[in-house]
Amino acid sequence: MTARLSLYQKAEQELYKLDHQVKGKFYDFSRIFRQDPWHSELRLKPLKGDGRIFSARLNASYRVLLTRTGVHADGVESWLAIAVRHRRDVYEQLSVAVNRVTGEIEFVDLSVVGESALRRAGIALTPAEPEAEPDEVPAAPAPTPTPVDPAAELAAPLLAAYDAELLRELGVAEALVELALVVTTSEELDQLVQGAPLLTKDVLYGLAAGIPLDDVRREITAPVELEERPNPEDFDAALARTTVTVVTSDAALAAAIGEGDFRAWKVFLHPTQAKLANRAYSGPARVSGGPGTGKTVVALHRVAHLAERLSPGEDKPILLTTFTKNLTTDLRARLASLLEPERLARVEVAHIDQLTARVLAENSLAGRTRGRVENPVVLKELRDMLLELDERGWEPEFLLEEWEQVVLGQAVPTRTAYLQARRAGRGRPLNRSERTAVWKLLDQFAARLDKLNMETWSQAAERAARFEIGRAAKVRARADYKEQIGAQDLIHRDAESGMRYLHHRYRHIVVDEAQDLSPAHWKMLRAMVADGPDDLFIAGDTHQRIYDNQVSLGAVGINIRGRSSRLTLSYRTTKEILSKAITVVTGKDVEFDDLDDGRDNLAGFRSVLSGPDPVLAGYPTWAEELGGLAETLRTWRTELTTDETGRTARDGRGLMAVCVADRNKVNEVMYYLTTTAGITCAELTKEGPRGEGEVHVGTMHRFKGLEYQRLAIAAAGEGILPRTFIEQYRTTDNARYQRELRKARALLFVATTRARDALSVSWHGEPSRFLPR
Repeated sequence: MTARLSLYQKAEQELYKLDHQVKGKFYDFSRIFRQDPWHSELRLKPLKGDGRIFSARLNASYRVLLTRTGVHADGVESWLAIAVRHRRDVYEQLSVAVNRVTGEIEFVDLSVVGESALRRAGIALTPAEPEAEPDEVPAAPAPTPTPVDPAAELAAPLLAAYDAELLRELGVAEALVELALVVTTSEELDQLVQGAPLLTKDVLYGLAAGIPLDDVRREITAPVELEERPNPEDFDAALARTTVTVVTSDAALAAAIGEGDFRAWKVFLHPTQAKLANRAYSGPARVSGGPGTGKTVVALHRVAHLAERLSPGEDKPILLTTFTKNLTTDLRARLASLLEPERLARVEVAHIDQLTARVLAENSLAGRTRGRVENPVVLKELRDMLLELDERGWEPEFLLEEWEQVVLGQAVPTRTAYLQARRAGRGRPLNRSERTAVWKLLDQFAARLDKLNMETWSQAAERAARFEIGRAAKVRARADYKEQIGAQDLIHRDAESGMRYLHHRYRHIVVDEAQDLSPAHWKMLRAMVADGPDDLFIAGDTHQRIYDNQVSLGAVGINIRGRSSRLTLSYRTTKEILSKAITVVTGKDVEFDDLDDGRDNLAGFRSVLSGPDPVLAGYPTWAEELGGLAETLRTWRTELTTDETGRTARDGRGLMAVCVADRNKVNEVMYYLTTTAGITCAELTKEGPRGEGEVHVGTMHRFKGLEYQRLAIAAAGEGILPRTFIEQYRTTDNARYQRELRKARALLFVATTRARDALSVSWHGEPSRFLPR
């Protein structure tokens, strides 16, 4: 008899932490199990407590715990490996069930629960295998039992305001309901949820944190609740709803446990997010939410969902795009963890400038190419022109922003159109004569760049958008002609016009970090995909906008009304980190738009995770700050790479990072860490990390969309966040002053929320005004 074996997420996590010899043994186990689960070598048998859980022998010391989920029509049994652990940690009280709210399979392990709470709930754990085997490898010493806290024994339960039936309705796993009602301290609650299913963890943390019951129902339970109550005995149907890794080969198994816990976490889809990723939409849809709520993960799984439903072919009908190049590199790597190679090959992952360049290359005149220049070069040319004209009435920065945000952003073609153009959010008002003067200067500047055979990326995006809009118009005209005249005549017409193969570039487009795209970018993307179901899927958060691109999706032809969702629970950032980060972007007169002519805020944005408090430290000098930074990184390295016995067990490469706001500080940090502290570094560039160093170092802009287990922000002082130069606008152009402040706030907010487990923020001199006091 053959079997189909899948890995529960908890089993993957446990396998990753085990010795490489045990992992190697699991490869042998899975091969034998797939051929015959009842092979005598495996000693498969049910536990006495929950007959649904079976124990199988991995070696003398370790056991694989499994549950049978069904039998296929061809006689192949379906099994789910739910845990891999030392035989001494296998108890009869382990249980597996179908959750009454989500319909997913849930494994509950009471061995992680504190002894005091177990005793108050009347539960005594019984070892499933009391006798040691002759060839058993000595295990590491068992954890020291947690001392009984007399105060905890007498204290009132944390969840005294709730009853068992309510917890069941909210989705708490049945085996943990009574225990949840007797915990009296946050430490006991942490132990309880350590091995708990996700929904149980979210609900209990939410209630304990004081989140109102109605909010817990709406934000945690309702998004994952099935429309119909699931059958608690139908494990086959439950398996289809459960996130698992199917082990069809040794290669699949190696991929599952070789990437490691942090890699798996970066693509893990919470049930709340799964509904958004897998839903059918009638048109463009948007997902917003604060950092760590899973917008990027939802976008990645949206791509995977669309790719799995493609009909056979070799084209690339799906586009995943974002603003920055190094984020594209990260997205491509993470997407590879979700899709088989043949499906991944049908997805194009490209940043927005890459798309722009391709469109222009396809439409360029023979021998006519323009050099595209970054804004520092553009500003120099603009300053030179103003000096030559002896024009002192306008700052080059203001003129460049006016050109990009208004003229290019709205594709304004003439002076008359500019006199009537909207300038919302631009701050300084312009009367008719001032607009005329500005238009004349900008027109001269455009001619200057053209003569130099240069163009800005904003110009390039606007030109590319016009080409794509023209292409889309031809596609629509062809479709209209076909509908009116008929396909037969269309064959001859296509042959004459060369339009036979003309069609929209993509069937589906998914956009990550949407808040940073310009109006021209959106116009180009809108034209690249036909209007219709599942055409555009947009993920973004305007609180993380670190560039000046202001846009209303409705104004560029993208209607998301009725198809907009907001995520409020962070699954990356702990509540300790989040509480500090939110202070950066909140305050009097601090406003952020919602990409659709409305206002966005972080109301209701919260985390269900706990961790250490962020460390905020000031130093007298930069040299002393660098010394403190090195000490922090050395401590983190030890914690990340050693196991309980003190041995080096893991490679901490790429799990820690240092980010700074000032580009020069990147080189200074890397030089000090490498030459003085003995810590290897890899610089974050447009292409991603350069080098194999254990600590990634880069500017805050480079960290957009990335995540690290432990993150240090250095040189977060006044004069850098925000920069001193903006003070000149406080009285002369207050709107611009506020805009610059908002960008600096967003930059620090992005940086502080890149950390999953630990955050350190340091400065020398005066701390940034945005940091909590």
